[in-house]
Amino acid sequence: MAAQFFFIAILFLILIQVTKPDLVNDRAALLALRSSVGGRTLLWNISNQSPCSWAGVRCEQNRVTGLRLPGVALSGEIPPGIFGNLTQLRTLSLRLNSLTGQLPSDLALCENLRNLYLQGNRFSGEIPEFLFGLHDLVRLNLGVNNFSGEISAVFNNLTRLRTLLLDSNSLSGSVPDLSSLQNLNQFNVSNNLLNGSIPKGLQKYGSAAFLGNLLCGQPLDKACPATAVAGNATESANPTDENKQEKKKNRKLSGGAIAGIVIGSVLGFLLIIIILMILCRDNSSKKTRAIDIASIKNQELEIPRKKSGGEMESGGHGNGYSVAEAAAAAMVGGGGGVKAGETNGTGANKLVFFGNAGRVFDLEDLLRASAEVLGKGTFGTAYKAVLDGGNAVAVKRLKDVTISEREFKDKIEGVGAMDHQNLVPLRAYYFSREEKLLVYDYMHMGSLSALLHGNKAGRTPLNWDIRSGIAVGAARGIEYLHSQGPNVCHGSIKSSNILLTKSYEARVSDYGLAHLVGPSSTPNRVAGYRAPEVTEPRKVSQKADVYSFGVLLLELLTGKAPTHSILNEEGIDLPRWVQSVVGEEWTSEVFDIELLRYQNVEEQMVQLLQLAVDCAAQYPDKRPSMSQVTRRIEELRRSSLGEDQPVKVNDADE
Repeated sequence: MAAQFFFIAILFLILIQVTKPDLVNDRAALLALRSSVGGRTLLWNISNQSPCSWAGVRCEQNRVTGLRLPGVALSGEIPPGIFGNLTQLRTLSLRLNSLTGQLPSDLALCENLRNLYLQGNRFSGEIPEFLFGLHDLVRLNLGVNNFSGEISAVFNNLTRLRTLLLDSNSLSGSVPDLSSLQNLNQFNVSNNLLNGSIPKGLQKYGSAAFLGNLLCGQPLDKACPATAVAGNATESANPTDENKQEKKKNRKLSGGAIAGIVIGSVLGFLLIIIILMILCRDNSSKKTRAIDIASIKNQELEIPRKKSGGEMESGGHGNGYSVAEAAAAAMVGGGGGVKAGETNGTGANKLVFFGNAGRVFDLEDLLRASAEVLGKGTFGTAYKAVLDGGNAVAVKRLKDVTISEREFKDKIEGVGAMDHQNLVPLRAYYFSREEKLLVYDYMHMGSLSALLHGNKAGRTPLNWDIRSGIAVGAARGIEYLHSQGPNVCHGSIKSSNILLTKSYEARVSDYGLAHLVGPSSTPNRVAGYRAPEVTEPRKVSQKADVYSFGVLLLELLTGKAPTHSILNEEGIDLPRWVQSVVGEEWTSEVFDIELLRYQNVEEQMVQLLQLAVDCAAQYPDKRPSMSQVTRRIEELRRSSLGEDQPVKVNDADE
């Protein structure tokens, strides 16, 4: 019996010696990582022998299994020999830093790795082959780096992969067929140097996953030449078949060339005829030009959309992803739309102005203004119209209006009566059987959506003061709407409906329009903001508005669009993603990188994050009212006044 007890004691001591050095080695590896990469010092209490309490470090069974260090200004190269000691890692997140060089080869020893987030760094070289041996990988994000070379078909070995994001690198060659990745639900190779046709199995991911390359075929609106299609086909078994295919390709190419010449000739002839007609019209009469809205509508698919001055549709971010500048579109009147001389349903050829708007222009002025397509939104298409005097207004052409003129007039006059400094004022409307137009003030800074998710090159980073100011302005506008009656709601709160003045003051747009259009207009475009209890888009409560505003606050704090919020998680929406990260005490993980440099207001940022989560509660009775929301944001603004000075970082992180 004594011998058995002695044997058990010895075995216990051996187990202690086996497990203890593992965590000791993990700790040493983490300290080596901290000392080898420059930038902001990691806030680790190294006097604590256990690394499991350090920020961003997660342990299970006496081993480090998670390391999350997003946006902490790490820079330089990671030397080999660090990850070889962190062999139990399942999640590694080093995103949004300034790390350079190639990925350390000893990362291959982390065989249990499931989630690898390295986006937003400066890693270079070819995608290393050792990644293809990490068979447990589920999420792999290498986007926004400097990786080069081709995309290997060996990615097919990672059969558990659900996310593969390689966008915004310098990858070249063709896109391989990844048909073995049956579980893949997120894929993006946009903004690289890729060419050739898109494999059929990847076409389901939409055009945004392939933009910014020289790719062709579906889902892009660019047909592949016959040579590109044939180049991706299976090679022939013998030279005779190859010769036959080559002849077929030559015949197809010749036919395509002939068709192109014919089409080009016809279009050129038509263009000449149109120019002659315009010149004849200008020389023979003084008739003013009209905006042919029907023509603009037909060309919406051809004109790039610009996010400014009205409700615009978001481009491909997650996580994040850019929006092209729109071309000026001064259209000449013709077959359809609103034209000079047309009367509305009441027989009056005029815009109907509201009491808060001076009658500084009429329908004729509006119709001969040059028009610029701003974008297509939930309730219709928005245009920027520049009047003869140089003043600009935003014109929204409503779609799917099914109510009568009398009902439309009653409801739109209620909208026009709304008067608050945080609302985009509705100045006038036009109603006819064919066209319904709304005229608003034009907002030169565009929408919050464009500011958060559009091209950030050259713009000033959005600091805490700007973002909290936008939050409180939008809250005040929505609170005012709710104060007009218990049944008065916005119905379509989202970042593209928050427009900005030149001083970044928020103006809420598209209020009151949910009751004017048919139900088919709203469901898909507001899905990321829609409260779970809303089944009929036109029947939205004030508490549903609060939910949408909560999602808007999360978008403002995280920089993530709700429709792209599942980049790091599995099929959940933005509120649940934030809750899951905050619940595991990785709060810094959720904030936009542009906010992480403002350390003095971290407490206020966390409080606003908590308010956003409260607004996006699953059950309506758990959500605060908009008046309560506004007061809490105002208190946060007062407490942070003068405290949002940026943390000094080195030049590499600017």
